[in-house]
Amino acid sequence: MEAIEAILTRRSTRRYSGVMPEHSLIEKVIEAGRYAPSGGNNQTTHFIVFSDENILSDMAKLVCQEFAGMEITEDMYSSLKNSINAAKKGGYIFHYGAPVFIVTANKKGYGNAVADSACALENMMIAANAFDLGSCWINQLHWLDENKEIRKFMYKYGLKEDETITGGLILGYPDGGKLNRDPLERKGNPVTWTGK
Repeated sequence: MEAIEAILTRRSTRRYSGVMPEHSLIEKVIEAGRYAPSGGNNQTTHFIVFSDENILSDMAKLVCQEFAGMEITEDMYSSLKNSINAAKKGGYIFHYGAPVFIVTANKKGYGNAVADSACALENMMIAANAFDLGSCWINQLHWLDENKEIRKFMYKYGLKEDETITGGLILGYPDGGKLNRDPLERKGNPVTWTGK
């Protein structure tokens, strides 16, 4: 698949077959993330890969518990409000049951922490599409980055104390075996040209 086709046909996948992708494909997706640009070529994005079903289940229960204890405020993103509401109903699986969850972290206080991680996440989503794998950006751990219980959980699996959770990506084969690559109409992201 050509690069432009991989970009333009990428869609978020939220239903997974549960079949674990080949380890070599997961490594290639992560390598695409590792080769993303970073401010000053700092290369400080940390990739924490979860592929154990029991650990992912424990993480989902903890995330559900911590969101359920939060109060919704007017200034919250609508997707954050939706996560809190879903958690309050119980059984919230924020990673959609995907077999692989790649969490990105970066240095606290580093001005490009989120930007560098965003470049890495985008590279990984495009690579996943090229390998016929589904993926979806996951922000729940980023929203809970300052939560004591979440940080304690993440420290067990490699997060450093001087790091902030910047995002995440789920990965796996789509339910039904085929990716949805139907074009989505662009209704936003305006372009303003100046000059010729």
